[in-house]
Amino acid sequence: MDETGDIRAGRLPAEDLGRNFLDAHPPLHGRAALVEASRCHFCWDAPCVKACPTSIDIPSFIRKIATDNMKGAATDILSANIMGGMCARVCPTEILCEQACVRHDQDDKPVEIGLLQRHATEWVYGSDTTPATQLFRRAAPSGRRVAVVGGGPAGLSCAHRLAMLGHDVTVFEAREKAGGLNEYGIAAYKTVDDFAAREVAWILSIGGIEVKTGQMLGRDISLDQLRAEYDAVFLGLGLGAVRALGAEGETLAGVEPAVDFIARLRQADDLSTLPVGRQVVVIGGGNTAVDAAVQSKKLGAEDVTMVYRRGTEQMSATPVEQDFARSNGVVLRTWMRPVKVHGANGRVTGVEFAYTRAGDDGRAVDTGETRLIAADQVLLAIGQVLLPDGFGGAAVLEMTGDRIAVDAGFATSLAGVWAGGDCVASGIDLTVQAVEHGKQAALSIDAAFAAAQGRAA
Repeated sequence: MDETGDIRAGRLPAEDLGRNFLDAHPPLHGRAALVEASRCHFCWDAPCVKACPTSIDIPSFIRKIATDNMKGAATDILSANIMGGMCARVCPTEILCEQACVRHDQDDKPVEIGLLQRHATEWVYGSDTTPATQLFRRAAPSGRRVAVVGGGPAGLSCAHRLAMLGHDVTVFEAREKAGGLNEYGIAAYKTVDDFAAREVAWILSIGGIEVKTGQMLGRDISLDQLRAEYDAVFLGLGLGAVRALGAEGETLAGVEPAVDFIARLRQADDLSTLPVGRQVVVIGGGNTAVDAAVQSKKLGAEDVTMVYRRGTEQMSATPVEQDFARSNGVVLRTWMRPVKVHGANGRVTGVEFAYTRAGDDGRAVDTGETRLIAADQVLLAIGQVLLPDGFGGAAVLEMTGDRIAVDAGFATSLAGVWAGGDCVASGIDLTVQAVEHGKQAALSIDAAFAAAQGRAA
């Protein structure tokens, strides 16, 4: 974005920016990890495992930490969730495994599973002084070739499991780097030290996976072409478009999708060159809204307001994320719906909101009152949508609403094509869920190859 109006770079000194973007949740080390591991009861029916979308054997890996078997702990985690390192940093454990922890019934403080998972996997990916450690090996070559469209969590998870099973995989990624939202869409303070790229490099190091960047489905490659050239296709497309605000003035300068702002920040070599407004309004109630709002504040914005049309209980951002936003100076305003973006000389000057309340059917309805919040930058975090044009939409693949329909094995309605991640109707859009989709789709593809081989024999 051009430095015009009151959106400009360099609001804070470089040293302040460095402090602001340190790891928000530093890892456990040494004795602290052992003490935390000792709090686990190693439940035989482990409700935390049932709450984990990838079914990591949590008691097993924590017991191995307690006995200093770090390789065993990491293998437990990464066998179930190949992106266990990133998920340890970004997964909302407070509403998944940690919420199910039986320690809640004793001292109201669950075992810090996420931090222990990070501790167990940290050493695997290597550092400036130590090489990465590959825990997995490929099976004998199968002679099968699979195209994976999308280099995000679902696509990379699928590719890695297929490579382990001996298949050759080509990943087609539209952007310059693989990693998807892990690389472009997560707050920088959650994934420091270029971790997303290091994790991708480690995943690819198993071999048998070729990544082709700058390759968009529908522009550079077609589904028909991939089906003709490969034995199977997996679509891990994610959600490529941002919902329109649907309000007058949303095209004014200074208004943009929050995901674009976050991506620009994540790819910046020098945060002091990144422009940010003085008065920032973020519209939305999810984790993307929180990430955009907090990072705006950390870049030096004076006033940052996050506005949601319903209450905090209905926000998809967890209470932990909401509290984190407040603790970083973000003002959360609820029960307000954007109705008009105001501007002058082609640039945004504020957003007019209608106050809302819960109607009889639970939906937000207007009260008749409005309020104008001044803003020189407005970030839209109101959800993303699938771009079906690349694969031909409902004319080619059966859809469930605005997502791709799949069966229990993530096969689509089109023979030889599977799909997973945010582009399918899964119910929740989380990194950990996308990883599970990719893994299960890979197993389904492998089973289909085996069945075809059996028929051929």
